[in-house]
Amino acid sequence: MKFLLLNGHGIDVRVSGAKLHVKDGRYSTTEDPEEYVFSPKRMDIDSVIIYGRKGNLTLDAIRWLIKHNVQISILNWDGKLLTTMLPPESTNVKTRFAQYHAFEDEKARIKIAKNFIEAKFDKTQVVLDYLKQRYPEIEYDFSPDLKKLDSAKKINDILGVEGGVAYKYWNEFSKVIPEKYDYESRVDQSRRATGAGDMVNTMLNYGYALLEAECLRTINAVGLDSHVGFLHEMNTGKNSLAYDLQEPFRFLVDFAVISLIESERMENKDFIRTENYSLRLRPSGAKKLTEEVNLWFNKRISYKGNMTMWSYVMFLKTRELAQYLTDKRKDIDFVVPQYETKRQDTSDIRKKILSISYSDWKKLGFSKGTLHYMKKNANADKPFTLNTHNKERLDKWEKLVANG
Repeated sequence: MKFLLLNGHGIDVRVSGAKLHVKDGRYSTTEDPEEYVFSPKRMDIDSVIIYGRKGNLTLDAIRWLIKHNVQISILNWDGKLLTTMLPPESTNVKTRFAQYHAFEDEKARIKIAKNFIEAKFDKTQVVLDYLKQRYPEIEYDFSPDLKKLDSAKKINDILGVEGGVAYKYWNEFSKVIPEKYDYESRVDQSRRATGAGDMVNTMLNYGYALLEAECLRTINAVGLDSHVGFLHEMNTGKNSLAYDLQEPFRFLVDFAVISLIESERMENKDFIRTENYSLRLRPSGAKKLTEEVNLWFNKRISYKGNMTMWSYVMFLKTRELAQYLTDKRKDIDFVVPQYETKRQDTSDIRKKILSISYSDWKKLGFSKGTLHYMKKNANADKPFTLNTHNKERLDKWEKLVANG
């Protein structure tokens, strides 16, 4: 999965001599816009994301991109998906009829809707487990909610359970956000101005728009109808099935935002306040977030004996849904593949590093400079990793202390 983000002023995409010529927009007086040239049949981009407001995209360029199976997504100023142009869709009419029949069958619809939420709960716990390794104040218990989900008999009941878990999740999530981000929980949307009012929600909205576009791509590829979901109701202009499919994969965007926050890569200059007091990403911020989301989409997970990118897992799970609807599969399970992530900068490891004396470290034959570097990382708020050698040295020190 590879995004090409175009933003700023003066974007230009056209075809010349059978090649696609792309010029990014300008958003800085000190840097020249990037320019790209793609030859026929050699396009290594899966999706073009247009966040800029001014520029040219010729009809020839649109035709060239669609024929090369490249999706074109245009984001609104607030980072939400405005529209998308997709490659030719699958024309299996039986798949769509099966989807419509399942939607009208309340029992079938509830089973599918529950599976989406079960998967969302599973990945929600993955994110909180990851955060708890670094932030001991994280506390949660979803067991009562899972029992309620199991006994839910209507879509509204399922949505009610999902809302309760979301409240708990965002409450815990807020505990790890530094005060400077002025984070406002996503739970209470009623008092917020149009768009996001803080940096974290601005990034989340933008990331979820990228996820929605990717879900639309997979829906299109397998021949399902993006407007007919099972959990989310049909509404004019709403991609209900895409919203359903987002649920098991939102955690990838959450991880991307957490990574940017913990590494302090986002700056105030990456955002701009609008006339209605909402925040939006400047081109520099959109670039950072797009690159980080793309990185998480491309992370690999073991699935069916292969190390598969999450972006391809999205396609596989959508295809499995289509196969389930057409009776080519006996069951559907969005919980798998399950994801576990262990961080090396846990609160326990930080405490251990800080407790090591330079004299003890030197007695083991290790460099003081190495310990100084490790202590510096342990004292900082930013995430860090330990290379194999330093991890082995830390383990050796722990064993010696344990043995007295």
